[in-house]
Amino acid sequence: MRIGELSSRTGVPVPTIKYYLREGLLPVGERTSPNQAQYGDAHVRRLKLVRAMLDVGKLSIASTREVLNAIDAPGNTLHGMLGVAQSAVTAKVPAGEDTAWKEADQLVAELIEHRGWRVKPSNPAWLTLTQIVATFKDLGQEDLLDILDEYASAAERLSAAEVAVVAGRSEPDSQVEGAVLGTVLGDALMAALRRLTQEDASHRSFTEAAPTEGAEAAG
Repeated sequence: MRIGELSSRTGVPVPTIKYYLREGLLPVGERTSPNQAQYGDAHVRRLKLVRAMLDVGKLSIASTREVLNAIDAPGNTLHGMLGVAQSAVTAKVPAGEDTAWKEADQLVAELIEHRGWRVKPSNPAWLTLTQIVATFKDLGQEDLLDILDEYASAAERLSAAEVAVVAGRSEPDSQVEGAVLGTVLGDALMAALRRLTQEDASHRSFTEAAPTEGAEAAG
């Protein structure tokens, strides 16, 4: 198919496809003339993957390119692909040096040891979690850290389920794609579900539990 048909099949405008080609997010097509190229189903699939990471996962062009290069690199393990995807979606946080940061980092280290997680301090999420803990403490919101273990339990169950689904696939390419999308889009999925359940919990706690005007008057 030509680039116009590729655009029609994916809903991505031709200028955007050309931009992705220039940025190395999409493989070049097979040249049929100096100004024409043919594209196949693999380009359709890759274009959908690119849009998912950019539009839904909110990755930058550079991070998307990094993930795609890892997908295309031979010999990458699923564990390695998860690391690449995590690095792409996790904001880089500089480590602090003050006492508050060190105390927060110690709390995170103790949580990880308590849970028995086999993770490295170099994981960017370790620094992110440390920053969050330090911020809660700085703002006097320590009681929110009382449920940190509940956050950990929920994340642990979810991660085990995600990995099990991907590991159960028979095709290696599907496993790799699942590992990436489960990480990139999984964050957005969890955030959306959390917003919905927060509204529900808030309604049950603050709306249904509130006395009606008639009840107030009767009291």
